[in-house]
Amino acid sequence: MARRFSAPYQSEPVSSLATWARNLAVFAVVAVIVSIIIVRFGFLEIKPALATFLGGLAIAGLSILFGLAGFAAIWQNGSRGMARILLAFLIDAIVLAYPAYLGLQYRSLPQIHDITTDPIDPPRFEALARLRTGDGANPAVYAGLYSAEQQRQFYPDIEPVELEIPVDRAYALALQIVHKRKWLVIDERAPQPQRRVGRIEAVARTPIMGFREDVSIRVAAEGEDSRVDIRSASRYFDSDLGSNAARVSKFIDELNTVADADALKPVKKTPVAPAKPAARTVKK
Repeated sequence: MARRFSAPYQSEPVSSLATWARNLAVFAVVAVIVSIIIVRFGFLEIKPALATFLGGLAIAGLSILFGLAGFAAIWQNGSRGMARILLAFLIDAIVLAYPAYLGLQYRSLPQIHDITTDPIDPPRFEALARLRTGDGANPAVYAGLYSAEQQRQFYPDIEPVELEIPVDRAYALALQIVHKRKWLVIDERAPQPQRRVGRIEAVARTPIMGFREDVSIRVAAEGEDSRVDIRSASRYFDSDLGSNAARVSKFIDELNTVADADALKPVKKTPVAPAKPAARTVKK
C-alpha cells in the first residue's frame, strides 16, 4: 500500500534548484576549509586567504537563496528535492554560525587590536618587529592613546601583575606558562644581575583560523619582589574581536595561580647530621 502511494511521488523529477542548493553548500564548506588550511600553514598571504574564506561564506549565502527558491518550486509543482534543501540549510548553518557570532562581537567590542597591562610603557616588540612588516601588517609600535582609553573602558581588570617572589622565579613561571600554552617563542632573555629585567617574545595563534598574534612579556624586579607586564597585539586587522584581551586576562590569572601555588610549596630542609659527642679525656 505504501509503495502504491509513494510511486507517483517517486516519479516526479528532482528540483534542479534543490540540487544547486546542496552542491553550493558543499562547495562553501570546501572553500572555507581550504582557506583555513592556507592561513594556518602560510601557503599564501593573508589577503588571498581571507578572500577565499569570504568567498566561501558568500557561496553559503547563495546556497540559502537557491534553497528558498527550490522550496517555493517544490511547493508549487510537487517536485522532489526537499531532503537536499534541508541538507543544504544544515551545512550553510554550520558554515555561517561562527562568522555570524564574530559579526555580533565586532559590533559590540572596541575596534582595537593591541592590549597591554602598561599603556604608559608597554613591553616592546623587538625580535617580533621584523615579522610585522608584511603587506597590511600592523606596526610594531604601540597603538597609542585611543587604544589605551578603549581598553580601560572595556577591559578595566587588565593590570600589571605584582608578585611577592624574586624576579628570577617570576620569569621562570612566566616562561613555563608560555610553553604550556604552546606559544612559539621567538626570543627569551632571563633577568641579569646588572639589569634585572627579563623579556619573552612569542607568537600565539587564534583557535580556528590560526591568525598570528604577537606577545611580549616583561618581568622586572621591584626590590625583593617582581612585576610582570604583558602585551598582546594582532599582526593583522584593526579589530581583534576581544582575542588579545582574553589571552592577557587568562595569562594574568594563570600566573597569579602558579605564583600562589609556588609560594605554598614547603621549603626543603637540608638534614643536619647529629653532632658527634666530644671525646672523653681521662686524666692520668
